[in-house]
Amino acid sequence: MKKTILTAVFIAVALVSCQDKTKEKIEDAKDAIGTEVEQKIDTVTEKAETAIDTAKAKVKDAVAKGAEKVEEGAKKVQESVKK
Repeated sequence: MKKTILTAVFIAVALVSCQDKTKEKIEDAKDAIGTEVEQKIDTVTEKAETAIDTAKAKVKDAVAKGAEKVEEGAKKVQESVKK
């Protein structure tokens, strides 16, 4: 009877100890995943900002070129009117 009780107590202690270790592992994994997600978000944010800046520069250049062509066309029209 004593052996049975001692065995049950030992098993109970082992289970509690395992639960604590499992909780620690889960907490560590949660922290690692959180850190990894934050890093991915930062990377995606940087790439998006770079793409936006590139697009802005391209649009600005296109608008400037378009304005130049409009001015050239206006000058041609003025010259043709003067003739």
